[in-house]
Amino acid sequence: MIMKKKNLILAATAAAMIAAMTGCSGGAEETTAAETTAAETTAAETEAEETEETTAAEAEETEAAGEETEAAGEAGAENGTLEAVANMSADGELAQIIEAGKIVLGTSPDFAPWEFQDVSSGTTEYVGSDIELAKYIAQRLGVELEIKPMEFGAILQALASDTIDMGISGFAYTEERAEAAGLSDPYNQNSAAGQGILVLKDQTADYNTAETFAGKKIAAQNASLQMQLVQAQLPADVEIQPVTTVSEGVLMLINGRVDAVAVSGDNGISLSESYPEVAMAEFKFDYENDGNVVAVKKSEEELLGAINEIMADVNSEGLYEQWKADAVELAQSLGIETK
Repeated sequence: MIMKKKNLILAATAAAMIAAMTGCSGGAEETTAAETTAAETTAAETEAEETEETTAAEAEETEAAGEETEAAGEAGAENGTLEAVANMSADGELAQIIEAGKIVLGTSPDFAPWEFQDVSSGTTEYVGSDIELAKYIAQRLGVELEIKPMEFGAILQALASDTIDMGISGFAYTEERAEAAGLSDPYNQNSAAGQGILVLKDQTADYNTAETFAGKKIAAQNASLQMQLVQAQLPADVEIQPVTTVSEGVLMLINGRVDAVAVSGDNGISLSESYPEVAMAEFKFDYENDGNVVAVKKSEEELLGAINEIMADVNSEGLYEQWKADAVELAQSLGIETK
């Protein structure tokens, strides 16, 4: 009987121990599962955060790319209609200008209303109808305009040395210029005043043929069409006095230092209004008015092609005539003589 009780106690104790062990085993499994679930949750949250960051970064990149595309589109809107731009070579000057975002102009700003200086604001601003033409060319190309003032006679040299991209300064077409530079189709063709010579007002009738200038001293701007016409059409014994500006020549005429000043007809008429002591001689050079041209470096056919496309619009829409009228009005308001 005692043995049976002992066996029952041992059996009960064993059962209790097994139950305890079983209970402990179940708690461990539940803890491990909880820990695993927490880890999985943390990993999921981390992945979600990383995905969110990646999505935000991609959104920023997309937005930036969109802005670049929009900017490129705006630039393209300016020059996209130009066939020369659409077909330009990747390494030509036209492509370099567009990539740089600017075109450099060389001009002699002493020839109102074409190009002159406005200092009324306290700073020097280059203005005039030729400056407006240059701005329009830059606008159509989708680039900024940079202006480099220089003496008239230095502009073609600056083109040859790549100091500037284009020259606009009241250039008339001549064979000599065509050999030295690429010249655009003409603009400012509406004038019929031709090319002539300023003399003192009471002597206009005395100079009615080329021979009447024999032995005379005549002022002409350096490297100008008028200097070439004097050399080609007046007697060989004429003495040419080179001047930097036409106004300088007019003052020399009034002061008796020269006998005449070679000028364009428009220029002469304007100067005679500013200086009542002078007037256009009856003689006129034999010259057919072809307007003015833009000059570029001799080899830059793509840039010249783009400018000629733009010039066609300038001429068909009468833009230059409006720019010139506005420039004359501005010069007069500033008390600047027009040429």
